[in-house]
Amino acid sequence: MTCLTIAAAQYPIELLTSFSAWAEKMERWVAEAAQAGADLLVFPEYAAMELAGADAGKAGDLAASLEQVIALGEDYDAVCRDLAMRHKLLLLAGSRPCRDEAGRIVNRAFLHGPQGTCGWQDKIVMTRFEREIWGISGGERVAPVATHLGPVGIAICYDIEFPLIARGLAQAGARIVLVPSATDSMQGYWRVRLGAQARALENQCFTVQAPTQGMAPWLPALDENHGAAGIFCPPDCDAPDDGVVALGQAGEPGWTLASIDLDDVDRWRREGAVRNFDHWQEQHVPGSAR
Repeated sequence: MTCLTIAAAQYPIELLTSFSAWAEKMERWVAEAAQAGADLLVFPEYAAMELAGADAGKAGDLAASLEQVIALGEDYDAVCRDLAMRHKLLLLAGSRPCRDEAGRIVNRAFLHGPQGTCGWQDKIVMTRFEREIWGISGGERVAPVATHLGPVGIAICYDIEFPLIARGLAQAGARIVLVPSATDSMQGYWRVRLGAQARALENQCFTVQAPTQGMAPWLPALDENHGAAGIFCPPDCDAPDDGVVALGQAGEPGWTLASIDLDDVDRWRREGAVRNFDHWQEQHVPGSAR
């Protein structure tokens, strides 16, 4: 299967007072996308932090909210996995804090499919907030997740602003890179969006940005959320002139959907007016050795 419909969430961070309230919200969101024919759903970075609202005493404390969501991690994964299996689709769950094998807290996104969990990707490069205030550590491996649609790359928010991460995913076979994001300003949104479009151009592939939305003053980790969901490709051949396949309306929660053909990636790389993916290794600093 190479033709698929993508649904990128502009996901509102809401005050939900129980785990079951969050699960019911997820049921509604996934059912809506599935009814629209979506094959691949993308939720934002740190969307799992919404679960901190179940304990008002902890939600406002960065460290306490982090530990609360870590403790709920397996239950969170189970709900997302069950939804993917029941609706027979791929679902990139909103990334969540969890402890890695060394006991460090990392920002991890799990990809679930019709047969269960396919794999995960940690965020590699931490923002200043994550490293200086929140105490989140960067991951150590970059690899696409194997799925029935082929290898799927994941570059969480800030990671898409660093070319070598997406390049590694593309070289390993990813024809689509998912970009869950959480940005507290429109400048932050544009940094991630410009990165997503640049990576689509460089690697002649699809990228998909899915952001958090709205104001959540009760949750310091995600108190302000700005941006728009987008599905991007290289501006070449019969693709859109601006490389924008679909774009949501900033500030309006909901799904942004588009149907794509992953085989277009092979065609762009083979027949494009430019061949960025193949010519990558030719770039060098003038005067230096290649």
